[in-house]
Parts: sequence; C-alpha cells; structure tokens
Amino acid sequence: MAWQLSAFVMAITCLMLFRTSEQSSESELLQQLRKQLEYPRQLEVWNNPSGNPCYTQPTSVVTVTCEGDAVTELKIVGDRITKPPKFSGYPLPNVSLSEAFVIDSFVTTLTRLTTLRVVILVSLGLWGPLPDKIHRLSSLQVLDLSSNFLYGSIPPKLSAMSRLQTLTLDGNYFNGTVPDWFGSLSNLTVLRLQRNRLKGPIPASVGKATMLNELALAGNNISGEVPALGSLVKLEMLDLRDNELDGELPDMPTALVTVLLSKNSFKGEIPEKFGQLKRLQHLDLSFNFLEGSPPEELFDLPNMSYLNLAANMLSGSLPSSLTCSSTLGFVDLSTNRITGDLPACLSANLNNRVVKFDGNCFSADPEHQHEANYCQQPHEGRRSGKDVGLVVTIVGIVLIVLVLSLLLVASNKRNCQRVTAEQQLLQKQMQDNSTPGMSSELLESARYISQAVKFGSQIMPTHRVFSLEELKEATKCFERSAFLGEGSIGKVC
Repeated sequence: MAWQLSAFVMAITCLMLFRTSEQSSESELLQQLRKQLEYPRQLEVWNNPSGNPCYTQPTSVVTVTCEGDAVTELKIVGDRITKPPKFSGYPLPNVSLSEAFVIDSFVTTLTRLTTLRVVILVSLGLWGPLPDKIHRLSSLQVLDLSSNFLYGSIPPKLSAMSRLQTLTLDGNYFNGTVPDWFGSLSNLTVLRLQRNRLKGPIPASVGKATMLNELALAGNNISGEVPALGSLVKLEMLDLRDNELDGELPDMPTALVTVLLSKNSFKGEIPEKFGQLKRLQHLDLSFNFLEGSPPEELFDLPNMSYLNLAANMLSGSLPSSLTCSSTLGFVDLSTNRITGDLPACLSANLNNRVVKFDGNCFSADPEHQHEANYCQQPHEGRRSGKDVGLVVTIVGIVLIVLVLSLLLVASNKRNCQRVTAEQQLLQKQMQDNSTPGMSSELLESARYISQAVKFGSQIMPTHRVFSLEELKEATKCFERSAFLGEGSIGKVC
C-alpha cells in the first residue's frame, strides 16, 4: 500500500513539474517576442520576468488569453501608425522596427506558441516579407497583421491553414498578385487586403470561398473584370473601391448589405437586379463610367440609407412618380447628364434627407445645372487613369523637346554673336595697322582672313602665308614711281 501511495505522489509531482515547465516555457517565449519587438511601451505590463503574462489584465491594446497555461490568444496593438508615401523595403527610423529586426526569427518564435488560435499584431512596425512558416500555426482562426510594413507576395502556404476564419492584412505593402487559393480556405469568413499594392485580376476561385461574409480589397492596383460572385450567398460586405477594375457590373449576391465600388472604370448600365437586393443599405458606384438611367427600385429598397451614383455618365430622366424608402437618408446624383424634373421624394426635405444633384440638366436649381443641350450631346466620358497618364507622358516629351530646341537656338545665337564680334575686331585691327600706301589687294586679303575666322578653323586656317611674288605685286616695289634708290643691300623702295 505504501509503494502505491509513493507512486501516486511521484506522479503528481512530475505532473506539476511538467506544467510548471510548460508555463515557464510559454512565458519565456512571450518575453522573447517582446525583445524582438524592441520593447514596445504597450508591453511594459510584462516587465516582471518571473510573472506570467496569462494573468495580466487585458486592455484594448494588449490581451493574452490562456487555457490552463497554454496561450490561445495574443493581441498587441502598437502606436507605429505613420505610413510614408513610399516604402522601398528598408527599415525607417522611428517609423518601423530597426535594422536589427529579423521577421523570420520573429515568426519562428511566434510559431512555437503552437496553441495560438488568435494572433493580432497591429501597428508594430514589422517589416520584411511574411515567411511561409506562418502556416505552422495550424490551429489559427484569426490572423491580423494590418498596418505594418510587410511586402512581397502573400505566402501561398497560408492556404494550408484550414481553420482560418479571418485574414486581415490591411495597410501593408504586399505587391504580388491577388492569391488564387482562397477557395481552399473552406472556413474563411473575412478577407481584408485593403491599401496594399496588389495587382492583377480578382481570381475566379474567390467564388469558391462560400463562407465569405466580408471581402475588402480596396486601395490596390487590381484590374480586369469582377468574377461571378453569385455563389457567395453569405457575403454581406463587398469593398472594391479605388482600383482599376473595368467591364460591366456583375450580378450581386442577395445577402449584400454594403457594396462599395467607387473610383474604378466600370461601364454599361446598372443591372436591374441591383433593385432586388432587399438587404442593401449602402451602395456607392460613384466615379465610374456607368450609363443609362438608374433603376427606380434602388431608391425604394426597404433598407437603403446611402445611395451614391455621382460622377458617372447616367442620362435620361427620373419618373415624377419615383418613390423613396423612408430609410433613405443620403442620395448623390451630381455630375451626370440626367434631365427633366427632380422627383418630389428627392426635392422635398423629407426625413432630413440629403440630396445632391448639381452638374446635371435638371429643371430645378438652374444655377447649378448645365444647359439642356449639354446633356443631349454625345458623352465622351472622363478619361481613365491610364489615358491621363499617356497624355501626361506625351506632353512631357513635347515640353522636353521644346526646351532642348530653345537651348540649342540660344547656344547657336551666342556663337554667332561671338564670331561676329571677332570678325569686327579683326577688321578694325587690320585697318589700324594699314598704311596709306597699302593696296586694295592687301585689304582684300585681310577680309579673306576674317572670313576664315567666321567659318572656323575646320574649313580653312585662321591666317594666310603670302608668297614673295604676291608681296611684290601688292607693294608695286619695282615700279619707278616707288623706287627710292640703291644701297649695299640692294634696291630700296
């Protein structure tokens, strides 16, 4: 009986030692993360090295949640919120973490907390390409690394994180294409990749992520047409603003509550099926190239509160019998080509409704409307960003050529002035050194020298050597009228 009791005590002791060791290991890993993050002030609550962060009071910026002694949630929100307009991939003093930071080592430490289900590391100045090894957090359900300095491609091995429900990488510098493996994340409900530098089209495979509730890709360089989204029956929020998307608007899932598609290059008419989105509350289609008349049903959707159709190419007129939902609080129709009368539900100040309609051809408020013929002319549309860029490039080249031409003309003019001045100076010197008895042939030779200076030494030399015969002919030394006498050196003239 005694040996059984002894074995039981030993087992309990070993278990306690194991749990203590595990607890110590988890705490040490958290302290190592704190060191790698260069001791942010938000983690001063971990100052006691012997303390267990699992027992710290959670705040809005730091939360450590544990089950037993295993860390399941790590949330740290820093204050490195400054985002420079350009980032070349190198650390920025007082903005990102220092040059000593190595993201591969940091992620290696993080993945040793194998029980993590929630990781939120926001505005901490993390910089570098996100390592593939992040997928080792196989239990992860929420990953939020927004507002850092991560760049490169989004790691493909994230597709192996089958339990992932929320992926947020907003406000970084990822510059690859939009990944085409989101369809393999069968539990993904929130995908946010806003304000990066992603390019290329939205892959059709996104339609396979049937659990998606929120899809936000705004503020990138994504181009092409929007793929079919009808299979995303649970999608409530779609944000594709400020990209380079084009083509016609696709049919939308009926569960949508918010649709933000402004500042793209969508064309064609607004689909009639938009008027069947009964749950829709917020629709922004501004700054596109949409044509035709807006569907009447949009104004009367039962939950619609915000409708922005500004800066398109909409035309035609709105029916006087148009009805507006009692929930509709904001409507913007400005900068289109809509004509006729403004319907009563948009002209009356009902329910404190804000209505903007400047820049059309409505009969109301003529001071802020165009003449009727403006809205009847063929609409050439606004230039797309690429067209504007091409025009700017051409204008820039023309200006450069013009400036170079002006500089060349000015340089030639200065050269001509210098040569003319030299010619005049040489002629004056020749005249000053000439004697009354000098012949016209010699003066002509001086002018000849001046011409040589004008046309440059490449054409002929800048002086001329006269032969003895030419000198005799020029001086007429041998004529009797010029003969003065004869001495020991010969004739003198």
